Amino acid sequence: MNILLINGPNLNMLGTREPEIYGSETLSELVAALSSYATDTHGVTLRDFQSNIEGEIVTAVQDARHWADGILMNPGAYTHYSIAIRDAISSIDVPVIELHISNVHAREEFRHTSVLSAVCLGVIAGFGRHSYFNALDSMVRHLKS
Repeated sequence: MNILLINGPNLNMLGTREPEIYGSETLSELVAALSSYATDTHGVTLRDFQSNIEGEIVTAVQDARHWADGILMNPGAYTHYSIAIRDAISSIDVPVIELHISNVHAREEFRHTSVLSAVCLGVIAGFGRHSYFNALDSMVRHLKS
């Protein structure tokens, strides 16, 4: 089983960006822990991709249709306005789980709306780093059912 993890804009700043919201763990530390967990617990291969550029994320989603069984995506700010990413998700036959470190519904009003959720398998938010692990567990359960 192959799963793609996509992290959107500013997630490369984890560990230094607003640690009171996003924690002190860096993205590379989080990805390393999640990759080990994916392999050791589920026998899953996890590839990761991060970009601050919307078009690169669109391309990563489109390319995943050739090899990925599922996609976990923290789209960052693109959650709230990227019709291009939404259309990319809609154009492939690979399930996507949207995930967020913070509880976006407990934050600023503009963060309450996702243009992506309707085309995703589900949404996991508000559990800090554990949102990633919960999303992986949920994707594996979905793919095995």
